[in-house]
Amino acid sequence: MFPRNHSSYYNIMPDGTVKQINPFTGTEVWAVPGRGSKPITNDVPATAKKIVRTEKEEYCSFCPTRYYETPPEKARLVKIDGQYKTYYHLPPDRYVDTAAEFRRTGNLFEIVTIDYWKKNYGYKLAHRLAQWRDEYFANPKGMEHINTIIHYKLQQSGKTEEQIKRKSAFEKVNMMDAFFGGCHELVIAKTHYEQDAAYDTQLRSSGDLSVDEHFHYFKFVIDAMKDMLEYNRYIRYVSIFQNWLRSAGASFDHLHKQICALDEWGASINEQINMVRQDANVSNELGSNFASQYNLIFAENDYAIAYVGIGHRYPTIEIYSKSVSARPYEHSDDEVRGFSDIVHACHAALGSQSSCNEEWYYTPIDAVYKMPWHVMLKWRVNVPAGFEGGTSIYINPITPIDMRDKIVPRLYELRNEHKIAHFSIAEECKLHPNPLKYYMK
Repeated sequence: MFPRNHSSYYNIMPDGTVKQINPFTGTEVWAVPGRGSKPITNDVPATAKKIVRTEKEEYCSFCPTRYYETPPEKARLVKIDGQYKTYYHLPPDRYVDTAAEFRRTGNLFEIVTIDYWKKNYGYKLAHRLAQWRDEYFANPKGMEHINTIIHYKLQQSGKTEEQIKRKSAFEKVNMMDAFFGGCHELVIAKTHYEQDAAYDTQLRSSGDLSVDEHFHYFKFVIDAMKDMLEYNRYIRYVSIFQNWLRSAGASFDHLHKQICALDEWGASINEQINMVRQDANVSNELGSNFASQYNLIFAENDYAIAYVGIGHRYPTIEIYSKSVSARPYEHSDDEVRGFSDIVHACHAALGSQSSCNEEWYYTPIDAVYKMPWHVMLKWRVNVPAGFEGGTSIYINPITPIDMRDKIVPRLYELRNEHKIAHFSIAEECKLHPNPLKYYMK
């Protein structure tokens, strides 16, 4: 069992130092007064460079005029007369017929490669995916697209032109399989910059999407996750994350999420499932109930709750679903929308100028014991250094209370401007005990 004395995890020292231990990971963190506190701002920095706006978006390989610089689209979300429609497996010569609000493609540089699944499990493309691959390659535009992408990938892997020419047809077909049935995907947003951007730092982030756009972004990602689980039976967990800006690990400063399948849960998920196995209510007791005792909860609606997390290397916001369902694809549309509304608002409050990681956590497909779906937003405003490496005590420049006090005024401002959904903020939150209902069935 776990300590029930919250002071075991959270102590404010007389000098103002806040000592924290994350209840779920055991990570030890100190927030030391005087270390500095980065303000939340969307002001254009002095180092920003003027951009030349073009009629068509062509600033990076994820932009709308450069569809053929990414692998074939597994799906495309299009908005027609105010309604969203998903197109699956578009023929390559129809890419320019519609404008994708979001599009789903294979990751050209997979973390867990298709060879991993093939060689370790005997994985083969599902019939529908193999048929799509063959039809796509039979189309002259598709053949050109695939050959160009393979050539680029081999170049980026350090191959010479002579080595590329010597690649066998079998090797190229295997590479091509990754584009159609690989298990590391991207969901790419339409727009690179904000609507009226004049500088290269005015990128369009999650918080710059409308409330409805963000909901459909979430729905589209969840659809991709569900599809992946259907076509690869060896998956035990799907990691979903978003790296905002290069300093947070993004390959392009263009809004996108990554969806990467794994054949195991990973240490973090294993530990969290073990905790709920020992105490079904632990996510309430050491999560939302704990946060309410220290006034760290700052946002709530009927479907989700948000608070400042403790014991994180970076200032972190945690958003939890209140649903009895424990996996994203088991949630109703209303539950997904309510959850999305809080995540969107937190992104908007953090702003687009600072790096941020969005990480999804939920109950694995093969788990018996449930933990709630939750998202962590990690604000990358500090760099762990030598002190942390030598002591395993991490220095976070912002105390949890200071983080809350930065977010709350921004949420009120954004709500007044109708840029986020309407929900309870700060003192408006109910703070009822055990708000997360994941354990009820």
